[in-house]
Order: sequence, then C-alpha cells, then structure tokens
Amino acid sequence: MKEFTFKINGAEYKCAVEEVEAGLTNVTVNGKTYQVETEAPAAPAPKPVAPKPAAAPAPKPAAAPAPKAEPKPAAAPAAGVQVKSPLPGSVIKVLVTEGQAVKRGDTLLTLESMKMENAIMAEQDGTVKQIAVSAGQNVMQDDLLVVLG
Repeated sequence: MKEFTFKINGAEYKCAVEEVEAGLTNVTVNGKTYQVETEAPAAPAPKPVAPKPAAAPAPKPAAAPAPKAEPKPAAAPAAGVQVKSPLPGSVIKVLVTEGQAVKRGDTLLTLESMKMENAIMAEQDGTVKQIAVSAGQNVMQDDLLVVLG
C-alpha cells in the first residue's frame, strides 16, 4: 500500500492506494474507500544500448589540387555615360534592355539597400548600350550598372 497527501484548491486529502488484483485498485481518500478500474501500466521503454564505436575509415589519399581557374577579366564597359550604384545593395529588377531608348528620369533598375527600394534613373536621354548587372546580383557603391550612349 502506498500513501499520499494531495492538496487540491487549498484542501488537503490523505490517500492510500492498494492494488487488489490486476485491473482493480482500492483507493482510500480521507477514510472513504473506492474500488477503481485501472489499466495495466505500460511496459517500460527499453534502455538504449550505446552502439560500439566503428573502426575509423582508412584515410583516403589526398587528391591533387585542381588547377586554379584564372579569373575572367571584367567586360570593358561600352563607351558612353556610366550609371553607377550610389550605394551597396541588391538588384531587384532590371527594367530596360540593351538598345532601348530612354529619357532623362526613366527608371533603369530597382536596387534594394537596407530593406528600402531605390529607383536608379537615367540622368540623360540616350540608348542603353550595356547592362552590367542582373536581378538578384549584389553590388557595391560605385559598381557599374548601366552604360547609356
């Protein structure tokens, strides 16, 4: 028999629990006995057994280092007026195509910097000679964006 004291909503209850047979238990609460049906306790979970450490694999022979690729030289900007990034950020969308005629104040592309969108506009009338960036590309301040002719 196990005895317990419970405090429920400030009231104290003295309880005794005694198993009579499998599935039936006598529970005495403050001197009054109740016969309760109980479920069989769940079997305890088996304790995990630590796996034995596997033998370390034999080291593989080192592969010969791949020859370093020479960096591609940046494409030389086309002759004309260079529109450069006023601040570091990420190109959200390019709104013009090469060969397209633009007027002063037309939006060439949208640049996101510090969670703000910035419209990069043409500073003069002209034709788009070269687009040096693409959507999703990160740029730094003074990086070439577009060349107008």
